[in-house]
Amino acid sequence: MTNHPPIRSYVLRQGRFSPGQQRAYAELLPRFGISYEAKAVDFDQAFGRHAPVVVEVGSGMGETTARIAAENPGTDYLAIEVHAPGVGSLLKQVGEAGLTNVRVVRHDAVEVLRDMIPAGSLSAIHVFFPDPWPKKRHHKRRLLQPDFAMLAAARLAPGGMLHVATDWQEYADHVLAVLSATPGLANTVEGFAPRPATRPETKFEKRGIKLGHGVWDIVFRKA
Repeated sequence: MTNHPPIRSYVLRQGRFSPGQQRAYAELLPRFGISYEAKAVDFDQAFGRHAPVVVEVGSGMGETTARIAAENPGTDYLAIEVHAPGVGSLLKQVGEAGLTNVRVVRHDAVEVLRDMIPAGSLSAIHVFFPDPWPKKRHHKRRLLQPDFAMLAAARLAPGGMLHVATDWQEYADHVLAVLSATPGLANTVEGFAPRPATRPETKFEKRGIKLGHGVWDIVFRKA
């Protein structure tokens, strides 16, 4: 019997570091990075305090995560990102802003949630602008599938939020259907949510809106 490798929701790009990103990656990852291990993270130890914890799935170049963390110093943020330049970019912003409430894991988000995040421990999970994999033959690569929704729901504390944002309408419809069918999750509104003030608009998003592109927010609460 052949063991097939897991289907990933991303493709690892080579990418290039800017000098500042490279320096931040080298100097700040030992302080703010958490290595992937198949054991639960002690958040109080990792952040040096007891506070609500939000997981940022696919933090990209880090602009949104850094801004949210700066605006919410009483909350701790665990960013998960596979691309090294993105991690370097986030760490550079963390260093420049003097943030102490951000930690980073450079690893696959599904495995981090499955293996490192204790059940019922998160106040929120943010999945902002995941790859929509628009071609039908690639839909199996989409992150927001029933198994992921069940895993995310299990990691949220009661009342915790799962917030997804996408600029791809067909994917938005898919996510809404998947989360609506997930036991333990309830939509916070009827259908799609207005953009919460807690989610900053990205440069990419603002540019798309000017061009007439839509953005859809889906916000579900753990019962």
